[in-house]
Amino acid sequence: MHTQTSALAGATVLVTGGAGFIGSHLVDALLAADVAKVQVVDNLVNGRVENLAPALEDPRTDLAVVDIRDRAAVTPLLQGADVVMHLACLGVRHSLHDPVENHSVNAEGTLHLLQAARRERVGRFVHVSSSEVFGTAQTVPMDERHPTWPETVYGASKLAGEAYARAHFRTYGLPVVVVRPFNTYGPRSHFEGDSGEVIPRTIVRAMCSKPALVFGDGTQTRDFTHVSDTAAGLIALATCEEAVGETVNLGSGSETSINDLVELIRQQVDADVPAAVHAEDRPGDVRRLLVDDTLMRKLTAFEPRIAFEDGIEELVSWFTQRPESPESMLAQIEDRNWGA
Repeated sequence: MHTQTSALAGATVLVTGGAGFIGSHLVDALLAADVAKVQVVDNLVNGRVENLAPALEDPRTDLAVVDIRDRAAVTPLLQGADVVMHLACLGVRHSLHDPVENHSVNAEGTLHLLQAARRERVGRFVHVSSSEVFGTAQTVPMDERHPTWPETVYGASKLAGEAYARAHFRTYGLPVVVVRPFNTYGPRSHFEGDSGEVIPRTIVRAMCSKPALVFGDGTQTRDFTHVSDTAAGLIALATCEEAVGETVNLGSGSETSINDLVELIRQQVDADVPAAVHAEDRPGDVRRLLVDDTLMRKLTAFEPRIAFEDGIEELVSWFTQRPESPESMLAQIEDRNWGA
């Protein structure tokens, strides 16, 4: 039996990291699924209120500017929550220069949230992990039983969060689902600072007639999934009874090299943009990722809808329509090899 999105109708859902890139798209999708309330929890370190601009016009949405490590502030927000969607975290590049804080948010913050969810008898806890827990692919495609050898403290901290979530299911019976999204891209993605991802950074540089900056030889590959598909997949798992207690991969099943990605963006923005510039390998960079999504399809019949080329075209258009000038966005990009 495959449970449909409508199963969330009338539910109260708490989304940590809900003002972030993926989180804000998830909030939009939840509202479209006719939930009764979406309680967003975000400290706005990486998240932006502007990401929630459409959602905050809906009276069902509330934003609490709170750090998930602040137990006194977070616990009351969990009261009455039917579902917790836990996305709040600090990212890969942040972990290279501040591993202790990265662990504090991603691992300890998750543990405290799980404890609070248990006390408040939350009906479903969806822990959003990352494909970074695997490290570089040893075999492809990568199913859920692929060895977990994270390359970075970020990957390790997300793996710790997973382990805490599974332990709460096995020890206390908390209805937990662990999800491992692969590489998500799309509108609202980060180009700035240590949150900046390769796709938005490359688009902004191309808009300014600057070559892409690639760390390493560019043959490393990723499994890119459009953010609308990631959000739909998260909701499908949140509403699937058979997913409780499971750890599930979420990706597109398509492998793209960084070199091919850069060339696609170059052609879509302006073919006259200079060819990519290569720098030293990034510390802890994963060489290869490709999902085996057999379990996801078995549980939910989920199918990604957005083809990669179409998603990149949409994202280029989104960046060109932003109120900020390309030069202003370029000034916010930190082209350095984090941690080196």
